[in-house]
Amino acid sequence: MNPRKGVLLIALAAAIAVAGCSPSGATLETVSPEAAAEVIANTPDVVVLDIRTPEEFTEGFIEGASNIDFYRSDFAGQLDMLDKDAPYVVYCRSDNRSGDAMDVFADLGFTNVTEIDGGIVNWYESGLPIVFG
Repeated sequence: MNPRKGVLLIALAAAIAVAGCSPSGATLETVSPEAAAEVIANTPDVVVLDIRTPEEFTEGFIEGASNIDFYRSDFAGQLDMLDKDAPYVVYCRSDNRSGDAMDVFADLGFTNVTEIDGGIVNWYESGLPIVFG
């Protein structure tokens, strides 16, 4: 076999293997707070998930957000009960937990998850609104 042809076949096989690892059309990405605000404003039925602790959640959250505590032992189980094909925007305080959670979303087969870069701290510092209470 021509060595060049062999390299092309290996590259093609690798591309097919990688494509097979994620659902077709799946979007799991991290975006700026402004881009996330656009997703929230312009995406019908978007689910906003705040994955901070309940105490942190009461200190201020994005309007319409639901709270699922990342630190709970059943966090993955709670996510697994959600609609995997619905659009989600997820955030924590500074994006450490939500960054780790993105792997959980991917492992569970979610197809449309947007993470807010810098979490709610960056959202607030960008001048975007927070609900206190």
